[in-house]
Amino acid sequence: MKNRLRIWLGVALGVGFMYLALRKIRLDDLINGFSNARYWPLLPCAVMVILSHILRAIRWQLLILPVKKAALSRLFSALMIGYVVNSFTPAHLGELVRSYVLGKKEGIQVSSVLASVVVERVIDIFSLLALMLIAVFLYPFPSWVTKSGYLMLAVSVVMLLVLVTLRLYPGPSLRYIAWASRFLPGRLGGRLSEVGEGFISGLVPLAKWSDYIKVGVLSVAIWLCYGVVFHLCLFAFDFNTIYGTTWLTSVLLLVITTIAVVVPSSPGYVGTYHYLCQLTLAMFAVPAGQALSFAAVVHMINFLPVTLVGIFCAKREGMTVLKNPAGTEKTSGGKADY
Repeated sequence: MKNRLRIWLGVALGVGFMYLALRKIRLDDLINGFSNARYWPLLPCAVMVILSHILRAIRWQLLILPVKKAALSRLFSALMIGYVVNSFTPAHLGELVRSYVLGKKEGIQVSSVLASVVVERVIDIFSLLALMLIAVFLYPFPSWVTKSGYLMLAVSVVMLLVLVTLRLYPGPSLRYIAWASRFLPGRLGGRLSEVGEGFISGLVPLAKWSDYIKVGVLSVAIWLCYGVVFHLCLFAFDFNTIYGTTWLTSVLLLVITTIAVVVPSSPGYVGTYHYLCQLTLAMFAVPAGQALSFAAVVHMINFLPVTLVGIFCAKREGMTVLKNPAGTEKTSGGKADY
């Protein structure tokens, strides 16, 4: 029942934001946007999208290294499978699925893998906030973007404090989890304690300071890939010539549209992504119809290659990982318990 509610809520969000994106467009602007675009720059865009995810897999390998040295190919497969799930389900369920896939294949507790995913997301949010801070000095953001930044900062600080507390005080944290689990029915309480223990065991600091530097460099490289994708797409639509868009436009697009990805939204971020992209380009006097055609192309560039690669990875790893993401099947490396 809860899963259905999440799905319908996500669909409602997507429909609502898509309505906002469509309500003021002129059909001829939309058609002209598609027909006048140069599509050859989209091929390097697709390459940059996949490259960004390869870099994400390398960074994930560093983050989970204190628990186990996982194979890069399996990390990449789990990551891409998770993205496919995110494309068709709301509430970032793909993060749970990719944690299960890696745990199943590498014999790591799923909750320990999930801890590394949470750390990764905290890094992403702080990276986004740093990028937003830089952009603020270059361009005045609308108030709703600034407020969203404050909200993300508050959430990320709370998440960071929780992670640090769990890591520094594992004993008291586990006792509190055990106390809270008494209020849950049946085996659910015992499972919560197991998940908590596995999650805390996954919060292991990196062994070398050089690894922290590598994580930082990889994070910058990942965001640079995203920025290049936007800039190439702006060039493809000739917005740089017609409307004077620059690298600053790419940065603003990156910051504002990432809000649609960070917060729980519709499956595949359909609607929310398009509307936020449209709002950003409106700052540069791009007509709503042309902005929507641009948003549709950029969204497809991010969606199609990832989906195709993700489906290939799912078939290579075995589709059962998608059919039963809560199971605890045996693997060659052990059991993927929670």
